[in-house]
Order: sequence, then structure tokens, then C-alpha cells
Amino acid sequence: MEKLITCINCPVGCRMTVTLTEDGEFISVTGNTCKRGADYAKQECTLPLRMITAVIPVDGSDMPLSVKTASPVPKRLIKEIMKELSEVKVSAPISLGQVIIPDILNTGVDIIATRSVEK
Repeated sequence: MEKLITCINCPVGCRMTVTLTEDGEFISVTGNTCKRGADYAKQECTLPLRMITAVIPVDGSDMPLSVKTASPVPKRLIKEIMKELSEVKVSAPISLGQVIIPDILNTGVDIIATRSVEK
């Protein structure tokens, strides 16, 4: 089976053809101009990862807190992670980089604050 994808690692945007087994196992990639493109193609076609950004309410503040995953998480978990985030409410003070939810859904990835909030 073949998939056509566009690399997003740099502005070149190589169009790549990824060959997979019927079970979805990676076989090869063509069309990339660098190793980063090949690595991206393999990851994107076998276990796509995404960064998640969101906002959550802060007790006593009209301004929500922006948060993000500390590193990419499996794309298939986005809906579940967003559900978890919809149930979170925090109180000030909050520091930039503070862990808001450790190890979200047992992924090994923390949800962190992307700004500080004073009391």
C-alpha cells in the first residue's frame, strides 16, 4: 500500500511516497531530500504524533490559562486528552512551565502552562 504525504519539517515541503505493508508496517519512502523527511514519513504513517494546545479556566480570573503538551502525543488520543482538559480548573498563582497535569492518560507527557498567572 502507498501513501502520498507532504513533509512539514522544513519549508521545502517534499512530496513523498511511503510504502507500507498491508498491516501498516513501514517499508520505504521516496521523494524526501533529507533524513529528517524520511524519519517524519515513517512516524506520520505508523504512529502520527501531535502537540496539543488548549485553554483551561482559572478560578477567580476572566482570562483562561493556555496550556500545551510538553511533547507530542499520539494523534489518536487527542479527543480523550481534550476531554480531560475540559474537566480541569486551576487556581492562581501559576508559573510559566508549571506542570498542570502530569503524565496525561499515562502517555508519559505532562500538560504544562504556557504563561504565568498572578493572584
